Amino acid sequence: MIENSEKNKKNKKDNINVLFGLKVKEYRKSIGASQEQLGYMTGLHRTYIGHIERAEKNITLKNIEKIADSLGIDIKDLFDFSNLKTKK
Repeated sequence: MIENSEKNKKNKKDNINVLFGLKVKEYRKSIGASQEQLGYMTGLHRTYIGHIERAEKNITLKNIEKIADSLGIDIKDLFDFSNLKTKK
């Protein structure tokens, strides 16, 4: 039987908000932008970008579109977790 803490760790690692946040961070870093810079580019507050990257906020479709546009990528790219480097 899996203990709750172990189960929560597994669920958190596989949670779409966590994966999405990691993907945003990966793309942001690939263009050399800070959270503040991405916030400026998107019109979103820098703390909101941090909340997204740490999976502390649910994000709207409109804001996903703003982030993808600002990063110069298709929205679908933010949901391609196949090559995502996650901490084990």
